[in-house]
Amino acid sequence: MWEFLTAGGPFMWLLVPTSIVGLTFIIERGLALRWQKVIPLRVQEAVENGTSERLEELKQICEEQPSTLSRLILTAQEHLHQPREENIDVIQTRARREVVKLERGLVILEIVVGIAPLLGLVGTIHGLIRLFGRLGQAGLGDNAQLAEGIAIALNTTLMGLLIAIPSLIAWSYYNKKVDTFAVEMETLCDEFLRRQYRGRKRS
Repeated sequence: MWEFLTAGGPFMWLLVPTSIVGLTFIIERGLALRWQKVIPLRVQEAVENGTSERLEELKQICEEQPSTLSRLILTAQEHLHQPREENIDVIQTRARREVVKLERGLVILEIVVGIAPLLGLVGTIHGLIRLFGRLGQAGLGDNAQLAEGIAIALNTTLMGLLIAIPSLIAWSYYNKKVDTFAVEMETLCDEFLRRQYRGRKRS
């Protein structure tokens, strides 16, 4: 492994920290985007079963289990004295902020996906330039020496792709997961508001 890295030249040493950054954000976002962290089951059930008479109970559950959904429901509760349309606007504003938080770090993964193959390609070109420069100075070498040199030069391209592929998979998966969370939270918030304001009309 050490031989593989050292043979890759200076661009390989740029790819090593790139891989560490990519892996760090893959793990960090994986932990942050757990369902229980964003939409806890207890909060979800409390929203689905909530009525106007159980607002205090719902508030207590949201405070005990801080999460993205909990913050949205608490925001909605704080503005129940306002007309429904105004409350919806407040929740939508807060929801956009919460989605931005969920997407934090995904832009880094996107950069890693784009930059790793390019660094690998530049490293390969750099290696080939050095190889042909040495062969030119020493005169024509044999085919085995040339093939070995090209193989070593391609190490950085391989490394770049090995970094980019899992980062791309993680980026795509996490983006889809954030979209799923957004739809689910919108549904739950809409259901919460519908119940609260419908109860007011009846009273």
